[in-house]
Amino acid sequence: MALIKQIRQRTGLAIGVIAVGLIFFLVGGDILGPNSMILGGSRTTVGEIAGEKISYDEYVAKIEENKLAFQQQTGRNPTENELSSIREQAWQALIVERVFATQYEKLGLTVTDAELVDMVQGKNIIAELRRELTNPETGEFDRQQLVAFLQSLETADPAQQQFWAQQERLFADSRLRIKYDNMLATAEYANSIEGRLQHKMANTVADVQHLFIPYYLVPDSEVTITDNELKNFLNKHKARFKTSESRDIEYVRFSLAPSAEDSAAVLRQINSLTEELKATDQDSAFVTRSSDFSNPFRTVLPGESLPAALSDNVDDPQVGETYGPFLTNRSSYASYKITAQYEASPRMRASHILLSTQGLEGDQIAVVRAQANEILQEVQETGNFELAAQQYGQDGTAQRGGDLGWFAKEDFVDEFADAVFAARSEGIINRIMETEYGFHIIKVTEMPKTTAYKVAVLEMDLIASDATRNDVFRNADSFAASASNTNSFRSIAEESNFQVMQANSVGASARSLNNMTGAREIVRWSFNEASVGDVSHVFELDDAYVVALLTRKREAGTATLNDPETREQVTAEVRNRKKVEIIRNRLSGKESLEAMQEEFPEASLGNTPDLRMNASVIPGVGFAPKAVGAIFGLQESGSITKPIQEDVGVIVAKLNNLTPASDIADYTRYQNELANNASQRSAYMIMMAMEELADVKDFRYRFF
Repeated sequence: MALIKQIRQRTGLAIGVIAVGLIFFLVGGDILGPNSMILGGSRTTVGEIAGEKISYDEYVAKIEENKLAFQQQTGRNPTENELSSIREQAWQALIVERVFATQYEKLGLTVTDAELVDMVQGKNIIAELRRELTNPETGEFDRQQLVAFLQSLETADPAQQQFWAQQERLFADSRLRIKYDNMLATAEYANSIEGRLQHKMANTVADVQHLFIPYYLVPDSEVTITDNELKNFLNKHKARFKTSESRDIEYVRFSLAPSAEDSAAVLRQINSLTEELKATDQDSAFVTRSSDFSNPFRTVLPGESLPAALSDNVDDPQVGETYGPFLTNRSSYASYKITAQYEASPRMRASHILLSTQGLEGDQIAVVRAQANEILQEVQETGNFELAAQQYGQDGTAQRGGDLGWFAKEDFVDEFADAVFAARSEGIINRIMETEYGFHIIKVTEMPKTTAYKVAVLEMDLIASDATRNDVFRNADSFAASASNTNSFRSIAEESNFQVMQANSVGASARSLNNMTGAREIVRWSFNEASVGDVSHVFELDDAYVVALLTRKREAGTATLNDPETREQVTAEVRNRKKVEIIRNRLSGKESLEAMQEEFPEASLGNTPDLRMNASVIPGVGFAPKAVGAIFGLQESGSITKPIQEDVGVIVAKLNNLTPASDIADYTRYQNELANNASQRSAYMIMMAMEELADVKDFRYRFF
């Protein structure tokens, strides 16, 4: 009775302790952890940009702003992968605000009200709006929807008006960045001397014979290396061995693959639903309600392909018929019903090479026009339009050979669209086309198609059932509970025949381990919580449970020989340098490549009749820029280079014949090629330079 009395007297204290414990449970212990918002105000900094600290609250506010825009555009919450992209967009936006805003102001770059109006309701509607405001019947941009939306804003609720104001700011910011990038890109210039050198590099050809001696032909046992030699090499090349903070992790992955029983259960369910799909006349509503995946009722526009699982199994699908279920390439079962087939607005497919004239005038435009005509003549002669597009194109399509995909006439400015849709056959249009964007060389790749479909897709995900997941979790949890340190982790894994994977030099912002995606929480654990030798709890990924072991921590700075990877790399380089001297000594006095090969019978003796001066690779050898340079430094046929050290081995080459590039009257094409290549790199290089100058420090891994 006395004990019961004491318990009653201390009930208030007990309730308080339980409440505090519950709070700790709900916040996951972070309230007193290394990133505590209560005990460590300094730990609420997610990074620094240009010396200015970025607070957790500011960063989260920017994330929420971008997240809201995503939800408004898609009508749903982002997935974890999409949320990761949103976080990165928010971070980049903060960098732009602090780094680029001052640049815009100094340069006087603005987006006028008239320009913004043109972007959102004028002649040049931006791509984001064109994608969002489409006619559900045709799948194409519907200007009437845009007009109705803009008119509705006058009476819309404040939240929607705020969202649109935010979108307009984003559109304006995006246009400012494009202007800035384009201004610097179009400032790239190559003079006639550089053009002549580019022509010489591309058209000077050598016929060479080469002997390639890989390092492994000298046994490692012939080379002695001391620690002092390794230290001296590392000290001389410190800049090459700078390291960022990273972790080495070992892990065991317990796959959540569906069992045979799981597969049979899904198949039974979709077979039953397929019969219902056949019978219903409400195809759209039925698949929206029953399918596991988004966009189950699809419009397949002219030129677009029917779903792969359908076209692979059915040659001539008919309206009203239901096909499947079929196993898809994303581990699901799907059935398809052709709800409608109809004639839609014609769509064609074309590629182009765009030479921009934006910001140019007068004689400058005339120069671009002349270049466009030269390129047109070149592609007509060679037929290699895609390569020319990659080489000369000045917009985003250049990377894919100029391909614009399928499009309707109203998707492009009138001059371009009229030229494409007037074509009577596939091929290169025999004149350049001028638009407000510049000069286009156009190739029609597909003639008009008008057949469109509406397809109801009933698709069910083939995933592990709860019973299967529970079995796998018990296995993973038992392993995590038994493995308390490095030795037990490895020994138990070996005894249980579990495969131990390694992920080395994992960066703080990594979101995957090797090819295992969705591993962000494992990375955070390794940076924020774990000590070397710690074994993790069970992490749940989309398709697996994972137990991890932290095996090494690397701090930022210069690598040391205590790091096994650094020691291995330095040792290999020092060893190869010593092998070079051994090879050179053994080749000394040999006057022909054949005599040299006798010293190393397994070395490869090859011939390249058309090696160009701008090459960096020798066929059959590999990356060998120093050897290429030495070859073109030879003055006479029959001359032999000295043994040349490359990363792949030692190379000795003999010049059989050299054909110099012939002089030409005009090197403009090569000047433009150099300028265009530099322009295409400029946006990325500008961003990297700005981040470096701003000394961006990223601590987001502590929180996300």
